Amino acid sequence: MKKLALLAALLAPAIGGAATNVAVDAALEKRIAAIVAGMTLEQKVGQMTQPEIKTASPDDVRRYYLGSVLNGGGSWPNGNKRANAAEWLALAEKYHAASMATDMKVKVPVVWGIDAIHGNSNVFGATLYPHNIGLGAARNPKLAYEVGAATGKAVRATGIAWVFGPTIAVVRDDRWGRTYESFSEDSKLVASYAGQYVKGLQGSFKSDANVLASAKHFIGDGGTEHGKDRGNTRLPLAELLASHGAGYAPALAAGAQTVMASFNSWNGVKVHGSRELLTDVLKVKMGFDGFVVSDWNGIAEVPGCRNDSCPQSINAGVDMVMVPDDWKAFIANTIAQVQSGEIPMARIDDAVTRILRVKLRTGLFGKSPAQNAHAGKDQALLGRELARRAVRESLVLLKNEGPALPLARGKKLLVVGKSADNLSNQTGGWSLTWQGTDNTNADFPHADSILAGLRAAAGAGNVEFSVDGKGVDLARFDAVVAVVGERPYAEGDGDIGPSGTLRHSSRYPEDLAVLQAVAGKGKPVITVFVAGRPLFVNDLLNLSDTFIAAWLPGTEGKGVSDLLVKGPRAYDFRGTLSFSWPKSACQTPLNAGDADYAPLFALGYGLRKGQRSALGKLDASFAPGGCGASDVFPVHGQADRASFPLVLRSGSEQLALGADLNATFRLPGISVQTAQVNTQQDAKLVTWSAARAGAPAASLAARGANAMRLPPAAARDGALQFDTIVANAPQGKVSVAIQGTALDATRLFTRLAGKGKQTVKLPLACFTARGLQLEGVDTPFSISADAPFAAAIANIDIAGGAASAPDAVRCEELY
Repeated sequence: MKKLALLAALLAPAIGGAATNVAVDAALEKRIAAIVAGMTLEQKVGQMTQPEIKTASPDDVRRYYLGSVLNGGGSWPNGNKRANAAEWLALAEKYHAASMATDMKVKVPVVWGIDAIHGNSNVFGATLYPHNIGLGAARNPKLAYEVGAATGKAVRATGIAWVFGPTIAVVRDDRWGRTYESFSEDSKLVASYAGQYVKGLQGSFKSDANVLASAKHFIGDGGTEHGKDRGNTRLPLAELLASHGAGYAPALAAGAQTVMASFNSWNGVKVHGSRELLTDVLKVKMGFDGFVVSDWNGIAEVPGCRNDSCPQSINAGVDMVMVPDDWKAFIANTIAQVQSGEIPMARIDDAVTRILRVKLRTGLFGKSPAQNAHAGKDQALLGRELARRAVRESLVLLKNEGPALPLARGKKLLVVGKSADNLSNQTGGWSLTWQGTDNTNADFPHADSILAGLRAAAGAGNVEFSVDGKGVDLARFDAVVAVVGERPYAEGDGDIGPSGTLRHSSRYPEDLAVLQAVAGKGKPVITVFVAGRPLFVNDLLNLSDTFIAAWLPGTEGKGVSDLLVKGPRAYDFRGTLSFSWPKSACQTPLNAGDADYAPLFALGYGLRKGQRSALGKLDASFAPGGCGASDVFPVHGQADRASFPLVLRSGSEQLALGADLNATFRLPGISVQTAQVNTQQDAKLVTWSAARAGAPAASLAARGANAMRLPPAAARDGALQFDTIVANAPQGKVSVAIQGTALDATRLFTRLAGKGKQTVKLPLACFTARGLQLEGVDTPFSISADAPFAAAIANIDIAGGAASAPDAVRCEELY
């Protein structure tokens, strides 16, 4: 009870006691009680169940009394990525009509939920706003309100009434792959945005543009150790609430009617199974009387649970359960668990009461999705002027030692970099698809890339574009604009592991290469950095005269050009850092208020166009092989692609694999193309053909300019480890080598053929027994074959302790 008393004291200044300010309506409560009393157990459990639209038809809603459906990232009506607002609405109408055709005494409307993360981001043609990290840099809560309101309107255009947002995480370690979904590392700044965004989305449910909001993810998702997605947050309750709970008081005070439980654990206990957090804290002490929804198969994270069964989670306080695929089994299992007494009927009644309360409060009863002023209108998906203004306000000028901005129209500009004309990179994750990958510019019909914005502002004839900047005569230009940064990712796929570094060039060496191609040639270089978090970019800063953090700006690239090229209106840089910027590759966690706080750019830093910086030459050194925070030494993978880049070898020929993920690389007897083993585009599919007579076997190798120095933890009982899918079994000999010490892996790969993804662990002792000296290794991995064979390879590491794992390969299989 002391903990809860402390919680009340922490929350009271912000919320005046209980968090929610939605008045209790006695008549409404009486109506809800009557509906619940007339429902069967099957109908109640159906209301608590939320499947994905790919696995639940409108008729399923009728038959199983489903209370909700959702569409995940990359799920569209009829599987059509380019479905318009009318097509979305038509499906929403079908689901609604089905919920009105049940045999329930009182028909309860189904509610559809969607991840509208930065605009109605699943929908073709919708305006995409800057991700939350950019909105936070704008330091303008009113802007968050406007973006929320515009998003609500765009969602209503598709017939959907519920948004899984805003994310009000307070990120304390920027290695987390969801950093860009957060407004700030500063809990006060997050709190200033949370209520405004909810008000924008929900209003008071009197406008046709209002939708249900979902404050997420409760609680501690931004505080996990090493920034690991779904990891563990270790904090006393008081600190958890004071920091990571800061956004929930204003969000609930603004009337948020749903809260999404978080994937993470708190002090080792999964939040999806924590009664202390979901019931004692959120519902009792914070006074939240809406409903708690689980995350995607989040119940399966709780020990003893599965995708289709988790009485622990329901008893802890989850009211609506997101079961994308296994929902039929979940309904059957939950009914049986109630009948056996494992889940009390009172808990079921409470959950259904909360769901009905929200549906009645928000006006879902008696109104179909089509009965809305914005329903089916593609125009309602657009908010381009607002988005362009949001981009302008979000940009942060970090270095200002080049030409005065904005540049005069008529200046000759060379634009370089992979993100200049790439709307996929510009919009980031949660854009049409979950990861935001596999999109082209054609998938964004109402959008401008940064290059398009520059051409419009400077005059198309004054702008030339080169992706890599090589071979261009810079004497013809007045300035170079380099647009570089991260490629899209979402959730854990964007995590930088504990052995990884914050060094951007380790993951995207092509960006360093393009700046090296144009810097120091007598023309000023203006770098626009498109990324979802602050990163160690001292090498890029040293090659740039001007450096701008553009975050993930969305579809309105003209918001960038507004500040680079003089136009009819004058704009200044207004953004300041809502996250601290590191000055070294391993400087994380890094947050204002830390005892040893020493960033390169502090929280709140941001220059105006009239302010000049004097950074001098920054230390760009880094530790190859990671930060030593774990027993894994990255060789080549998503954590580090630059220290040991991949090369093909065939006879005397050698070919470096470039950064182009769409390219196929070939030498005699071998070819390589991008593939997937774990996540999109994370692997290389290597295909060998018959070797030329007398020629050595062709190979794929990871070779670095510097010899690796294995940390003791990685060398101890270590193994060369990689993920693979063997597409075609070897027809000849396959060898795996470290620094030329080769082991015969033919039997191994023959055994793995046709078995899907496998993680191979080759003990270092197998190599050292054949004479390998681990000091001075510059080629820690190579694989060769002398006959047809095909395998996809991903995530090459040297992992300490892996040699003793039960599935480690025995040396006898390799000799």
